Amino acid sequence: MTTTSASTSGAGVFDDITASDSSLRRFLHGLPGVDQVGAEARAASLGTRSIKTTAKAFAIDLAIRMVDLTTLEGQDTHGKVRALASKAMHPDPADPTCPMTAAVCVYPDMVATAKQTLGSSGVKVAAVATAFPSGRAALDIKLADTRDAVEAGADEIDMVIDRGAFLSGRYLEVYEEIVAVKEACGDAHLKIIFETGELQTYDNVRRASWLGMLAGGHFIKTSTGKVQPAATPPVTMIMLEAVRDFREQTGQMVGVKPAGGIKTTKDAIKYLVMVNEVAGPDWLDPDWFRFGASTLLNDLLMQRTKMATGRYSGPDYFTLD
Repeated sequence: MTTTSASTSGAGVFDDITASDSSLRRFLHGLPGVDQVGAEARAASLGTRSIKTTAKAFAIDLAIRMVDLTTLEGQDTHGKVRALASKAMHPDPADPTCPMTAAVCVYPDMVATAKQTLGSSGVKVAAVATAFPSGRAALDIKLADTRDAVEAGADEIDMVIDRGAFLSGRYLEVYEEIVAVKEACGDAHLKIIFETGELQTYDNVRRASWLGMLAGGHFIKTSTGKVQPAATPPVTMIMLEAVRDFREQTGQMVGVKPAGGIKTTKDAIKYLVMVNEVAGPDWLDPDWFRFGASTLLNDLLMQRTKMATGRYSGPDYFTLD
């Protein structure tokens, strides 16, 4: 099977489904229901797998390469963003073999600062947009927000869906908004944040995943990090199942990004095991799986130093995010 990245909304074979509100609703509500007990049990069992030391060293470096190093606070300053971008390029200044992170994720008004600092390093600039984190704004405001970020140099846009519209069953409205935002992205990749902590059921997580993929998202993402619960193993597993099934039916790969609440190396490795077991090894790549995180990187660096030297560096050895 030829695999391509998600590029056209509707993914071709599903064009009829997105032609009307009723056909889209029929499709989304026709998806197999999620067995809540079974999903939680399977996610928990995947979290008990252990990996060998050599595999752990590989997994830590892979996890570092998958981090979208994030600061999304009202008190963000240009200085803080420059420091974060520097850390993304050189997570452990004392060890030049330490890989760079995948991206730095900031508000749109900080994109130019991040871009200037990162230069040609290869670290991407991701910007949240579309009235993040609530998504409560008119469409023209959301599109302007997106275009401003892209014009400032964003490589990736992390948009939020209108959870109110989704939970009211206005699926076509959500779909069309994603399509419009994707168009405003131009060449920038689009990640679609569902805010799974507000979606109420696992069935809704599955429906939102398919809705986002049908609309042409390059990535589907769990959370803004502003709502609890944020990323959880069962929710991420359901999203991984969705991208796996979508590729089987369309030949197109879509990435997954759990965000919020992933703080330790142990957590990150559990997610990598899940990616491998549920979606498959093709997703074990920063192009197809990311961690939205701020504190995770420091723990990965501490564990990496421990494996290399046999002793921990204290948490104060690495710069705080």
